[in-house]
Amino acid sequence: MRAATPRALGALVRRFGDFEACEDAVQEALLAASAAWTATGVPDDPTAWLITVASRRRIDQLRADVARMRRETTDAALSLREFEREFEREIGPEPAGDDALTLFVLCCHPSLTPTSQIALTLRAVAGLTTAQIAAAFLVPPAAMAKRITRAKKTIKTSGAQFQLPAGAELAERLRTVMHVIYLIFNEGYAETHGRQLESAELTGEAIRLAQLLRHQLPGDGEVVGLLALMLLIDARRAARTTPDGALVPLADQDHSLWDAAAISEGVALITDSLSRLLLGPYQVQAAIAALHAEAASSEDTDWEQILALYEVLERLAPSPMAALSEAVASAMVHGTDAGLAQLALLDTVEPLSSHHRLHAVRAHLLELTGERRAARAEYLAAAEATSNDAERRYLADRAHRLDAADEHA
Repeated sequence: MRAATPRALGALVRRFGDFEACEDAVQEALLAASAAWTATGVPDDPTAWLITVASRRRIDQLRADVARMRRETTDAALSLREFEREFEREIGPEPAGDDALTLFVLCCHPSLTPTSQIALTLRAVAGLTTAQIAAAFLVPPAAMAKRITRAKKTIKTSGAQFQLPAGAELAERLRTVMHVIYLIFNEGYAETHGRQLESAELTGEAIRLAQLLRHQLPGDGEVVGLLALMLLIDARRAARTTPDGALVPLADQDHSLWDAAAISEGVALITDSLSRLLLGPYQVQAAIAALHAEAASSEDTDWEQILALYEVLERLAPSPMAALSEAVASAMVHGTDAGLAQLALLDTVEPLSSHHRLHAVRAHLLELTGERRAARAEYLAAAEATSNDAERRYLADRAHRLDAADEHA
């Protein structure tokens, strides 16, 4: 049902306009489906069923609106008649090939803040409830409901139409769509706040959204790269934590616990993409993830090739986080001193200079060089800077282990 929801919503918004009213109609259709399908079974075409029922709900609402308006004016029924004639002419759902893509682009409208883009995408395209979205971001459902409502009103007042922009504007909006999907994945992979390290629901939805986007744009190398990247990273999920929820860093993970099917799919996607599609940052990151995934163990990782790819990424899309990862790769290839020297160059780069990952990487490299006291201070600084409880426990534990090592030295 969740996969059919954005297609149904897209079809209604294209036909009737008014995003919020159409979403209400689709929600009513979903409630009706829960009751009807339990009794009679899921229909052969759930999307067609939802579009038909939701369209009738919307027409009923329009009819009620017209009845109200007719008391005030004599010519208020024209638009309803046109909608009814159009609906009666149709047999089954309209071709919805671009509706999901258009809905993506609408939810990522530039008038919205990144947070609102994420929330609206999760609500309208992913089909998550307001309560689920609120739980993922650790805010009260009422606050998230207000945020989503404001986002819908912002889109309405902006005059946005349910249609794809053309040319350069479409390319720019697609970059935003991919960025929003990746933000959703990252929030699920390493929750910004909370007791758990990750949310499988958010990572799963991000992957599903990327699959949906790839279905719409099979020839876009960056869309393929984004999907491959998330599959390859998510494949490590079972090995990222111990049974009690403690974090396990990549270097210490049991590769046998990684999802071989997801790795195979991700590697196949990025291999094909690199051979025939225009290169972009997501593809480079996916290629790096593939090298990690294909290594039999941490010691077998091809760090020289990974370093070369990070250098390519730095030219294509320089970013503080990419520079931090490049410093790690440099340390693995050229030694810890080289890595520490690159980290020193990042100390004044915002927002990385205050990010817990900079402290954590420096702590790890200092520990490798035997500078335990300095490493301990960096681990504690990293623990203080992170807002995720699982990461904080891991970082504090590393610091305490160094204390214990000093006591036995």
